[in-house]
Amino acid sequence: MRAKDIQVRPISSRDAAKIVKACHYSGKVVQNSQLHFGVFLDGKCGGAMQFGPSLDKRKMQGLVEGTSWNGFIELNRMAFADWLPRNSESRAIAVAMRLIRKSYPHIEWAVSFADATQCGDGTIYRASGFVLTGIKKNTQMWAPPESGAVFSRMSRTDGKSKKQQGRAQSRVTLTKGSHIADTGGASMGKYIAAGWVPLVGFQLRYIYFLNKAARERLTVPVIPFSEIKKRGASMYRGKPLSVQSIDSDASSDQLEEGGAIPTCTLQGRTS
Repeated sequence: MRAKDIQVRPISSRDAAKIVKACHYSGKVVQNSQLHFGVFLDGKCGGAMQFGPSLDKRKMQGLVEGTSWNGFIELNRMAFADWLPRNSESRAIAVAMRLIRKSYPHIEWAVSFADATQCGDGTIYRASGFVLTGIKKNTQMWAPPESGAVFSRMSRTDGKSKKQQGRAQSRVTLTKGSHIADTGGASMGKYIAAGWVPLVGFQLRYIYFLNKAARERLTVPVIPFSEIKKRGASMYRGKPLSVQSIDSDASSDQLEEGGAIPTCTLQGRTS
């Protein structure tokens, strides 16, 4: 199996950004990532994984009791080229986790999110030893009327993403004929009034325990994978499935206030 020939090793943030921009469907990188791993086959780099702190670290920290401030990390972007072999994602995750465990023993667990709203429900996470700890209907990804663009709720309301807010407001002006002031407020009311709607779908939270003993300190229930289908959250590229999904959506750009722009992680290749 060619996936066994995959090699994972640290790369620069610049190189990781190039790969993500080339292979990830959104073309966007996660600016606060701290660890960058390249995925190599036959000496050629065809993928990248970016790990970093959750945007709302205090909220995430509480998922596992007794976790130190730097005792966890988030897999916040993973992008793979289509030419990599089947099962490359799970192989790469396994190697990356071993590298983190060896080099950063203080990190006890990693969190990541599956954005079924735009991609899938986390097949690769389930195959890689993550546990499911959250299923929620999408409230983060919104679309303006008469436009194919998608924006995150946080990027519209946190007062930081000025460039994206400007683009969003210009779209509203074009489609509704009314200007939305850039107030940086924490409400979506002005966008809802202009016809914006949340995308239909789900967001799922997964945790991987580098320190297996830390699982005993988990403060939220482990959700059986069967609940994904029961709750109607089985999705592939934002479409509901009657059977388990066939694709990985791996990490969002940190959902549930873990980050700014929740998007699917892979380019839409089958696993």
